[in-house]
Amino acid sequence: MTKPFPAPQPSYLSAVGSPKKQKKWVWLVGAPVLALVLAAPAWNSVPAAADVARLDIAAPVSTVAVEFSPAKQDVNSSQGNAIRSAQQYLDYSAFSRSGLIHQLEYEGFSTADATFAVDSLNVDWNEQAAKSAKQYLEYTSFSRSGLIDQLVYEGFTRAQAEYGVNAAY
Repeated sequence: MTKPFPAPQPSYLSAVGSPKKQKKWVWLVGAPVLALVLAAPAWNSVPAAADVARLDIAAPVSTVAVEFSPAKQDVNSSQGNAIRSAQQYLDYSAFSRSGLIHQLEYEGFSTADATFAVDSLNVDWNEQAAKSAKQYLEYTSFSRSGLIDQLVYEGFTRAQAEYGVNAAY
């Protein structure tokens, strides 16, 4: 009976005296090492990411007229991320100033970064209160005073809550 496949031959026996395989080995190891050595001086001349990327964020125009006001301070990456996150929340839903800060803190931003982000945005908090009041009235019924109390509970000032309720009714 014949075997369907021939027995495998060890490949190391044919490569023992082969100079071509030894040259390949030298090139396979030597080429990457040479590339690293030649690239190393270029790495030292590249400025750090913090030196290159200064965030000058211009938030997209939204229906609630929220935009980034460039601060005189430099914005670090955590603050920049907090600004973008705050903008996304405001594009999606209405928040009071303190409610938005608490939401960013819940996401893991420090109180300082969350406060910086919220204060960096030009937000009309009266408009946010009006939007929040309208959202509440879409889902449930409130008396005027009950809705004002709810908005104050969310973190709006009494004046902002009254403005929002007056705009919603």
